[in-house]
Amino acid sequence: MTYVMDSVVHFEIPADDVKRASAFYKKAFGWGIQQWSGTEYWMLSTTEVDKEGMPKNPGAINGGMGARGGPLKVPVVTIAVEDIDKTLAKVEKLGGKAVGKKQSIGEMGFTAYFKDSEGNVIGLWQSPHA
Repeated sequence: MTYVMDSVVHFEIPADDVKRASAFYKKAFGWGIQQWSGTEYWMLSTTEVDKEGMPKNPGAINGGMGARGGPLKVPVVTIAVEDIDKTLAKVEKLGGKAVGKKQSIGEMGFTAYFKDSEGNVIGLWQSPHA
């Protein structure tokens, strides 16, 4: 039997003090940490990337860190999907609930969050080419 799966492609870590948390993760794991220009969001590099910014190591993912608040109260994994709107509709039929609205991340794509049937917040990612 063949399964069609959407993959985990990103993670997010909330921080009460992003400067302190950045130092912790850099020293503890050697991660690269860089503030995303013009935002209060930091990119976390856990693995080498290619020219397109995609991880070179199969199965590896990179992440982000932001101030604790909104949907980012606990660590969040993000799943790549073909269509966020259709996925949110399916999630709601299965007992989940959208958290906020779908947001554009410039030319990079779209993001949204939902609560699953157990109350966990999960992120969604849609490529701009979908």
